[in-house]
Formats: sequence, structure tokens, C-alpha cells
Amino acid sequence: MILSGRGRYSKYLRPISVLFDILVISLLYRYFFKDLGVNNLHFTAYQVACWSIISYFSGFYEVYRYSTAIQILTKLVRQGILFLLVVIAFFPFQKNTLFSGQKIAEYLIAAFSLIGIFKFLLFYYLKRYRITTGSNYRNVIIVGFTQEAINLKELFDKRVDYGYRFFGYFSDTKKNAQIVGGLDDIKDFATLNNIDDIYCSINELDNAMLKDLVEYAELNNKTIKFIPDTKEIFSKNLRVDYYEVFPVLSLRKTPLHDPVASLIKRIFDIVFSLLVVTLLLSWLIPLMAILIKLESKGPVFFKQSRAGVNGEHFSCYKFRSMQVNNNTERITVKGDPRITRIGKFIRKTSIDEMPQFLNVLLGDMSVVGPRPHIGSINTMYTGRIKKYFFRHSVKPGITGLAQVRGARGEINADEDMINRIKYDVFYIENWSLLLDLKIIIQTVSNMITGDEKAY
Repeated sequence: MILSGRGRYSKYLRPISVLFDILVISLLYRYFFKDLGVNNLHFTAYQVACWSIISYFSGFYEVYRYSTAIQILTKLVRQGILFLLVVIAFFPFQKNTLFSGQKIAEYLIAAFSLIGIFKFLLFYYLKRYRITTGSNYRNVIIVGFTQEAINLKELFDKRVDYGYRFFGYFSDTKKNAQIVGGLDDIKDFATLNNIDDIYCSINELDNAMLKDLVEYAELNNKTIKFIPDTKEIFSKNLRVDYYEVFPVLSLRKTPLHDPVASLIKRIFDIVFSLLVVTLLLSWLIPLMAILIKLESKGPVFFKQSRAGVNGEHFSCYKFRSMQVNNNTERITVKGDPRITRIGKFIRKTSIDEMPQFLNVLLGDMSVVGPRPHIGSINTMYTGRIKKYFFRHSVKPGITGLAQVRGARGEINADEDMINRIKYDVFYIENWSLLLDLKIIIQTVSNMITGDEKAY
């Protein structure tokens, strides 16, 4: 049985909350500070930048279905104190502004009252929505039939507002009506029933089984969590969450699974791509059109199906660098006779990839990320190389860490692809905006000097 129509709307609530908060701090101060001589453009940009930084590092928007009202209130107080200091710090550096402690206090009380009310309304609305509609839930199974596992299942039953739907236990050592299968049945059952979270009581799992489940979860976009018992788990990515007083260990997802980080990366992609399209592509496209058409007949742009997030395909755009042919799925090799003279130059300097900034604006790609592969490559390596499909957990990029480290070009052996995947996985697990900037700078440097593997 595969469930559908699950009403997954909670993923939009955090971006809505972020947008609402930014609108409040961007507009409300204008009423309270109208007589203080504040430059609206400077103060708005200053506030938004500081709010974003504080929120990111303080975890202000990390509110989960099992979070409590006290935890949310604590986040509001911490954010309020830090933001107060930021607002006060603005005035000493502005010679033409007047400082008023009363106006600042009135502004922040009003702003955080609105932000707090909206945050709690969203929080309680989502809880009520889960209870009354049965939507916005996560499908869960529990591996093991220990007392801790039974206690967790009972908590799911009691706290309907958490939004978890229990599908059954899996165990090789116990028998019970709620045990729907053995340990060998977990992966097939989880795939067939669209399971989101796998809770493991690891008394019943040996190291090989644990490793196998973790790899399955990574490759199939499942969340795996551990119920503490007598065994110890060592991982730099473990996080302890509390469902009321019940502790659950979770493997942290990658940085880009954080909606705030994802939003920051998307804003950067849009701004950077708009600059490239406006300042570069506006004159480069007509120039390339003339050069490409002078040498060979055919379209200026080459459109090819590539695999994106979760393996879903999209049309990837490039400047055409080959003669029109019917072998577009064939991998390019050194000295490929299909490549035109202008094609050799634009491939060597990676100019042929520039139209992909249009793909970024369309939302199919990011400026930086794992390079998208053609369908035949994906089919060949998905089940052949460990963690290959993990690269599809984020948007593909115009450039990437693998490309600037030399792991690009022709694939002559599995080791070539394995090396590329290692860089892609490292990028996904260690993403930061600074890393993106470093990769972009290195890419520009490679474009100027030329890359021997670009052909």
C-alpha cells in the first residue's frame, strides 16, 4: 500500500515565518524611527543581514513537531536580546541620526510581539491541522521490540499532534501482532509504504546491519534515528532530541537540508545569476550565436536531459559546441570529431556552460553543486558506486568541488567516477557559503588559464 495525498505543507511554514519576520523588522521601525533621521536603505539592509546571521547561528527557526512552547519562548528571548544589541550598535556609527532608547524599546517590543504571536500561531495551527485532518504526518517504523521501542510507539499514539503514523515493528527475536516483518524486510517495506523515519533500537542490530540501514537511508532520502539503550553509538553527526522526556538520537542531515541555509543558497544563486545574465550573457549570447552559426548549421543552444534533485530530469542548456548529430548521449572523449573549432575553444574555457545560469534562475540548478550527469551515466553508476545517488539530494551545479579539484572530463575507469563522487559527497556534507565562493573563484581562475581536462 502506497499512501498519497499526504498534505506536506509544513515545509513552506519555515520560509513563510522567515519572510514574515523580515517584513516586520524592515517596515515596523519606519514608524518608530521616523524622527530619528535613520537612512532607511542602510538600516534595512543592516537589520536584515544581522537578523539572518543571528538566526542562523542561534537556530531561531529550528522548531520541530516535537518542540515545546517553552523552547520557542526561549528562542524568542535569546533572539530579542541579541537583536537589541545589534540595533543599538547601529547608531554610534551614524552621525546624522538621533539615539532614543525609548523608541528602540517600543520598536523591539512591538516587533517581537508580532513575531512571537505569528510564530506561536503557526506552531499551534500545524499541531491542530495534524489532529483534525490527519495530514502532514510522517510515516514511521521501529526496528526492535524492546521496552524503549514500545514506549516510543505509545508516545506516538498519545501525542497525535506530533504527526507520526506508526506502521509496525521489525524484529527477528520477538513475536507480536504488531511485528510486521523481520530485519531483512525493512528496506522493501520502507520503500513500498513510503516510510519517512526509521527508529532503531540497536540491541537487535549488529554493526553490519546498522551500516546497511544507514546507507539505505542516505540513498533513499529516509531519516534514521536511534533509540538509546545499552549499546553506545559514536558519531560526530548525532543529535539528541527529546519527545517530552523520551530521548531519541538522530543522524544530522546535511547543512543544505536546513531550510534557512537552503534559502540563503537560493538567494545567492538568484542574485549571482542575475548579475551574470545582465552583465555577461546579454552580449555573450548574440556574439556566440554569430560565431556558432558561421561555422555550422543548427541551433545556438544545445538542450540535453540531465538528472537533478532526487534524480528528476530537467532540460540543461549549453552553447552548442558540436556538429548536429544523433549521438548526444555518447560521452565526449579527447579529440572527439563531433566538436567544432569554436566548440574546442568554448569547451576549453567552459564558456559553453554559461547558459546554465538560466537553469539556475528557473530553479533546476544551483551555481555550485555536483555536476548533473546524462541518463546513461546515472543508470550505469547508481547501483555500482556507493553513495552515487546521494549527490542527487541537492540541486546540481554549473561548477562544483570535483571540477575545480580536477575530477572532471573523460571517465576511463570506475576510480575516475569514485573520485568525483568523493568530492561531491564532501561538498554536500560540508556546505557553506564561503565554500561556494571559493569554488566560484577557482572556477573563474580555471576558465582564464584553461583546464587540460576540459575538452
